[in-house]
Amino acid sequence: MIRQIATESLLLSLTGGVIAAGVTAGVVKLFKVIGGHAIPRLDTVTIGWPVLLFGLGAAVLSAVLAGLYPALRASRLDPAESLKSAGPKSSASRAERRVLAGVTMAQTALTLALLVGAGLLIRTMINLSQVQTGYDTSHILSMTVTAVQGDWAAFHHRALERVSAIPGVQHAAFAWGVPLTGNNWPVPVEIEGQPVPMKASDRVTLPFRAVTPDFFQLMGFKLSDGRGFRDTDIRNQLQVAVVNQAFVDHYFPHGPDLGRRFWMGSRQRQDGKPNPGGEIVGVVANARTDDLTQAAEPEIYLCFWQASAFSKDLVVRTAGDPRAVMANVQRELHAVDPTAAVENVKTFDQIRDDSLASRIFAMNLLVGFSVVGGVLTLVGLYGILSLSVTSRRRELAIRTAVGAEQRHIHRLVFGEGFRLIAGGVVTGLAIALLLSRVLKTFLFGVAPTDPLTLITVGAVFALVAMLACWAPTRRAGKVDPLEGAPVRVTGADS
Repeated sequence: MIRQIATESLLLSLTGGVIAAGVTAGVVKLFKVIGGHAIPRLDTVTIGWPVLLFGLGAAVLSAVLAGLYPALRASRLDPAESLKSAGPKSSASRAERRVLAGVTMAQTALTLALLVGAGLLIRTMINLSQVQTGYDTSHILSMTVTAVQGDWAAFHHRALERVSAIPGVQHAAFAWGVPLTGNNWPVPVEIEGQPVPMKASDRVTLPFRAVTPDFFQLMGFKLSDGRGFRDTDIRNQLQVAVVNQAFVDHYFPHGPDLGRRFWMGSRQRQDGKPNPGGEIVGVVANARTDDLTQAAEPEIYLCFWQASAFSKDLVVRTAGDPRAVMANVQRELHAVDPTAAVENVKTFDQIRDDSLASRIFAMNLLVGFSVVGGVLTLVGLYGILSLSVTSRRRELAIRTAVGAEQRHIHRLVFGEGFRLIAGGVVTGLAIALLLSRVLKTFLFGVAPTDPLTLITVGAVFALVAMLACWAPTRRAGKVDPLEGAPVRVTGADS
């Protein structure tokens, strides 16, 4: 008997493993689609024999463990008792139904925990879509441009002139440290009016960016004080800088801020001569340039013509779809320098999505697991109630025969399903409260213990789960009362 049950479990696992191997290719492609920007080198992932053999081995091991307990129970059955209870009136004992009910409840709890995590991440993405960045990301094209031959300044001036003349282009600018790309230049800095650091660990380090004069207008940065950059700034002996409002609020809360000096590194150069430093000529409004989930921090913008960069981004604002001018922009750049490298061509909406890639991937992953887990849970709940109705047909028939109305039978069976759902929901919410803290770094504008998400997800899942109870409950109400009559065995005529 052990061999027979083990063989059945093994055949089921092998059949499932073969089907899963066929589904694996589609699953890997799906993972590449939803996680291509969130997981490095995901595009190189392929399906190999080691992975397939590992999956098949896991399926076989699961089948052995799942079939071992029923096999041992079957081997210990009393033949006489089994013969007495054999027939259509019996299919599972009360103990077996309790075990299955416990498994279904645990499955319900884990599925609900996944649903809560998915709900929190969905709310996070909704909150991020409503964040005011401080600049306009629509109709912007960005690409990394690297030129190593000829006159550096001449190339960039000519490139801006030719790109700006393309029909449909409104503004063009070069920038090192484009928002949401993760690029900036952290530099120790000394600021006029602030205490001089006595040791290296006391130095303030701020992110620097370098942009051409049209950058602020192109991005929609609002100049709140002073002026922006000019092409003539290249002739200034002092480096000119534009700082954001967070810089002013932190270092010059009582003003004035324009004309203040700052020194990159320290006030003295390594040769002992004074460092001329730079001068603040303008202030722009705060913007979320590093991460959409982080408020603006102090930062400094340098004039691109004074702070040259080897590799930088060309940013273009267009009147229509920025992808329509993509080929023309690259053609004009190569017309100025055929050897210039043009890479990472993206719209700014794509850059924004890339900055949220890890959160989007986590949300899609949890939603996918939740859907699969939810389907399996509903199937399990339907199965356990159907088994319960089949096992209790004689009991239900007797109840009907002695006067129980159909609504009483419905209430009896539905109550069993409701207890399973309620137990799973309560346990699942408790698990969700513990596991949701793991997602804390991915959340924005919503707490891991957000009551609205917990209540909404729990209520919706419970409602859907109750629908799985409908068919078994309805079938229980149709049990024939005659099925409760005792079975008489008569001898055959000789």
